[in-house]
Amino acid sequence: MIGMIAFRKDWIDQLYVLPEVQGQGIGSSLLQRAQTSFERLKLWTFQRNAPARRFYEARGFTLVRETDGSDNEEKEPDALYLWTR
Repeated sequence: MIGMIAFRKDWIDQLYVLPEVQGQGIGSSLLQRAQTSFERLKLWTFQRNAPARRFYEARGFTLVRETDGSDNEEKEPDALYLWTR
């Protein structure tokens, strides 16, 4: 396995691609699968994960809000993104 996506109505719960194969279109292909299934998708990523933020923004996701992380398990500041068809 080199990558995986877990999604459901309105949400992407996980998207992961092994670091050694990133930049080869695998993440984009996985994300497209979710995008063809639903009219809108939301996801959370950590604020400090700049590569993930660039990836999602380049694929049409827009920042909805940022939090201080007090409500997530890791207590890490995060960012909520939204994509609509």
